[in-house]
Amino acid sequence: MSITTAMTSVPKPAPELIEALRGAPTSVISDNLARLPGAVGLRPFHRGSKLVGVAFTVRTRPGDNLAIHRALELVGPGDVIVVDGGGDETRALVGEIMKTIAEYRGAAGYVIDGAIRDVSAFAASDFPCFARAAIHRGPYKSGPGEINVPVSIGGSVISPGDIVVGDEDGVVSFPAATAATVLEAVRAQIAREEQTIISIREGRYQGSYGKS
Repeated sequence: MSITTAMTSVPKPAPELIEALRGAPTSVISDNLARLPGAVGLRPFHRGSKLVGVAFTVRTRPGDNLAIHRALELVGPGDVIVVDGGGDETRALVGEIMKTIAEYRGAAGYVIDGAIRDVSAFAASDFPCFARAAIHRGPYKSGPGEINVPVSIGGSVISPGDIVVGDEDGVVSFPAATAATVLEAVRAQIAREEQTIISIREGRYQGSYGKS
């Protein structure tokens, strides 16, 4: 079956913007996206490093990873391989070999609405991988699939080129065009929350956090 590719690469924002987002918790980003976007049901399988990059999307039928293999031929530095596997947990879509390929290509990590395997390899690595589950059963490799089209990941729509951020709390995404505005709002909230924590420790807290 065929694999359709809408575009072979995705636009990249300024590197300094990506670096600045490494200090932004997903919880605070979510707060400044009206607490609406964000994948539900995914968890980190890697050792704990932050995921920040640009969405390189894949849509595949449940339990099939041919489209992911094709995508790995195209991804480049800073790309987050975002896979819409329909939330299926019965077959793993990637494992240690596909992790190694993605690392070699310079990808920023995986976000998979589906299952993975070779969990110990991910757990011993700083290469980010967020997925729904783990299972030993391998995938089919017959297609069909699509590359760089809008996908649904845990109820959140992610488009090619969107900024993707992941940490211990989960995964959020937003259009690259809004990144500077989001970052400014995130920095302001972090500063406010730091002052709130100081006021609690100094006995001056008056309940302001419950009103925000």
